[in-house]
Amino acid sequence: MRPLLWIVVPCYNEEEVLPETSKRLAAKLDSLIAREMVSGGSRILLVDDGSSDATWRQIAALHDGNLNGVSAAPGVFCGLKLAHNAGHQNALFAGLMHAYRQGCDCAISLDADLQDDINAIDEMIERHAEGAEIVYGVRNNRDTDTRFKRSTAEAFYSLMRFLGVEMVSDSADYRLMGKRSLGALSEFKETNLFLRGIVPSLGFATAKVYYRRGERFAGESKYPLKKMVSFALEGITSFSIAPVRLITLIGVLAVIVSVVMILYALASLIMGSVVAGWTSLIVSIWLVGGLIMIALGVVGEYVGRTYLEAKGRPRYIVDEVLE
Repeated sequence: MRPLLWIVVPCYNEEEVLPETSKRLAAKLDSLIAREMVSGGSRILLVDDGSSDATWRQIAALHDGNLNGVSAAPGVFCGLKLAHNAGHQNALFAGLMHAYRQGCDCAISLDADLQDDINAIDEMIERHAEGAEIVYGVRNNRDTDTRFKRSTAEAFYSLMRFLGVEMVSDSADYRLMGKRSLGALSEFKETNLFLRGIVPSLGFATAKVYYRRGERFAGESKYPLKKMVSFALEGITSFSIAPVRLITLIGVLAVIVSVVMILYALASLIMGSVVAGWTSLIVSIWLVGGLIMIALGVVGEYVGRTYLEAKGRPRYIVDEVLE
């Protein structure tokens, strides 16, 4: 039996790239249906994450089948408009949950910028048919990244593994999820989503499909350095309390060093040695003060996350749906 596939694409201010993205995705879906790899009722779901440009108007035109240059029957493209910008992870989650509620057999998520090779979708569906509940799209190189981005990405994955977080290296949000894994994902209620850590923790059978990541087709990246840092903090604080434990360890070490320094000062006093004092005092004040500020910052991150979770506000609000 051919699976009912939904392709979920979160979009934020993607008016420059969306016509080309939709054209390629429509052609890919037609090819999959023609080769009987997926059901004829398969759909492409475009999630507008509170865009301020013409993204939603383009999605509405695609839904009606009248966007210039895109050959697709009315209804092939579906639209989900969020009332405000909820963030990439929430927009993606909203799309996956909508596809799940519509009875899809599997859903493939990918970004709208055409950097992910859509030809890998074929192999993803094959791996799913062979029994893999989750299939990850994994980059086989980082040639298109700058040296800074490549080094920071490697450092991030190493840090997450050190903290005990399950993650698939060089895999972003390009993945296939089956109906069972989508159902399991729907049980996660936290406000601060980090899907790259949540999905591997589900525990279902997985597979990997390797592909070459290309350049962005048009427009600007929606992940500048500020958002990348925020995303990294989200992942760390969502899955590990190791930083808090590290603060405790640093505190213990600081106490030990302090005891040693006290003993050294007393010994110097008894032996009549002259202790300069001022330099060591200033260094100690700055060092301890810096450690205290870092500790407060780390603890504050966790308190802030707890505060957001305790309020229980919805992750997103759907403004309009095009079925």
